[in-house]
Amino acid sequence: MFYLFDPRYLMFMLPAFVIMLVVQFYVSSSYKKWSKVQARSRMTGAQAAQRLIERGGLYDVEIEGVRGKMTDHYDPRKKVLRLSEGVYSGSSVASMAIAAHELGHAMQDRDDYFPLRLRAALIPAVSIGSYLGWILIMLGLFLQVTGLAWLGLIVFAGGALFALATLPVELNASARAKKMLVDSGLIVGQEEMGGVNRVLNAAALTYVAALLTAVMQLLYWATLVLGMGRRR
Repeated sequence: MFYLFDPRYLMFMLPAFVIMLVVQFYVSSSYKKWSKVQARSRMTGAQAAQRLIERGGLYDVEIEGVRGKMTDHYDPRKKVLRLSEGVYSGSSVASMAIAAHELGHAMQDRDDYFPLRLRAALIPAVSIGSYLGWILIMLGLFLQVTGLAWLGLIVFAGGALFALATLPVELNASARAKKMLVDSGLIVGQEEMGGVNRVLNAAALTYVAALLTAVMQLLYWATLVLGMGRRR
């Protein structure tokens, strides 16, 4: 693919890649540190999630373990909170933070939280646009058909829109998680709260980095399409 050898591609994407690597290191180091700090409650992530489910009246939400590391997620279709092995059985501050964050998504689902619905609605378009968009752009550039290239750019922009829609969803889930943990007494003291903040803030930065990457890639393609228009 020619854009991989285009210096302009590196100019746009290298800063985003560097930021992504830095963020991934920060996430990994934060999780590693706080997964070794035991919460005073001594409850596992699964036990904490169950208590929060009962306090929040989310009785239709089930908890399951899932293999892998940082594979935690909430499945709104099946109303299932899936926790990775370390979070499910771990009683660390990190386990508490992650379990509560994913339960925050379950609360969003219950409350019909609009940004969550918007993000879900964008998934089909993004899954198609991420492949179809750049193909249309490439065809437009190759055939020198400006309209086709612009159509591809619009379709491709769905990825950046999805990344943007994801931010409020994740930030809100973290805010809900912090409140639930404090109100329930599962997290006590400044040290534990500081650990929760660091783990969840680090996770939020991954979505900021993903948005930056999507925007920079979109801008790169936009410069190619605009350049073609000027040449014509």
